[in-house]
Amino acid sequence: MISMHWYDWAGLLGVAMTLVAFYMLQAGRLRGDGLSYQLMNALGAFAVLLSLLYAFNLSAFVLEGLWLAISIYGIARGRRLRRAR
Repeated sequence: MISMHWYDWAGLLGVAMTLVAFYMLQAGRLRGDGLSYQLMNALGAFAVLLSLLYAFNLSAFVLEGLWLAISIYGIARGRRLRRAR
């Protein structure tokens, strides 16, 4: 039996959230510049990063850290554009 800790579940939830966001984008259900898509990516990346603090992997940490940073940039950019309208 595989023993899973809370951080393993957090990581799996993060992966699932990121993949669902990508699927919904590809299916035309979300817009790439929409807040929902950006939040799903940011929260997904954060959850994976959290799990990596307990089971570290440098390449995954770099990927998820940049994914989170780009998502935050997208949220800020979208907010700025919505205010300008």
